[in-house]
Amino acid sequence: MLRLGVALVGALVLTSSAMATGITPAIRSELAPSGKLRVGLNHGNFLLVTPGSSATDPRGVAPDVARELGRRVGVPVEFVRFDSAGKLGDGVKTGAWDVAFLGAEPQRAAEIAFTAAYLEIPSTYLVPAGSPIRAVAEVDREGVRIAVAEQSAYGLYLSRTIKRARLVLTQGVDASFDVFVAQKLEALAGLKPRLLTDVQKLPGSRLLDGQFTAVQQAIGTAKARVAGAAFLRAFVEEVKASGFVAEAISRNNSQGVSVAPPGP
Repeated sequence: MLRLGVALVGALVLTSSAMATGITPAIRSELAPSGKLRVGLNHGNFLLVTPGSSATDPRGVAPDVARELGRRVGVPVEFVRFDSAGKLGDGVKTGAWDVAFLGAEPQRAAEIAFTAAYLEIPSTYLVPAGSPIRAVAEVDREGVRIAVAEQSAYGLYLSRTIKRARLVLTQGVDASFDVFVAQKLEALAGLKPRLLTDVQKLPGSRLLDGQFTAVQQAIGTAKARVAGAAFLRAFVEEVKASGFVAEAISRNNSQGVSVAPPGP
């Protein structure tokens, strides 16, 4: 009888634990079918992954949040390195990762189920010395050429919204700066924290006040993983509300980013 009582208490504890974490065998099998949580990271975004980080043991806000996710799912984390947001997003087609940390853009949402954002990064323009452009709203006009990293979250936004100016697409953020300088373009689009370093390299150049968008950095998984996606959405809201994301931003000294507001 005593053994039965102990077993019953144990079962109740396990049930309570499962409810507290929100994890069920179905969710775990969706998010980590191999027994590991394979996390795709964009090492090209220095605000999310610390530059020079190891591919297998990276540092930064996104790796910290990923490790906490693995802890809650109850499986080890295996990081998968990508050098650009575009390559990371394309990884869903080949099953290269189970979850990915990347900007939530409509062009990607056809194949990826996104959470609400866990942090935001403002995006603006850098203009060269002597430029007559004084405001973000003045960039989208005839004769203006904008250097922008192809398939970056802010680049995808501009591809939807720019009507008169011409986008000059490049392979990666570094290349967008190089093309902007070499071809003497009228504007360079980018994440504000990165542009703050670029402006120091070009005497007389300026960052435009304000922003044309704020990149919503989220967590995504394949569309078919419905239960896993629901768990990820709840996880993101909890780590924002608890202060975990804010602590990760502070710990990694990720200047220029902020915790995203609560999701819908």
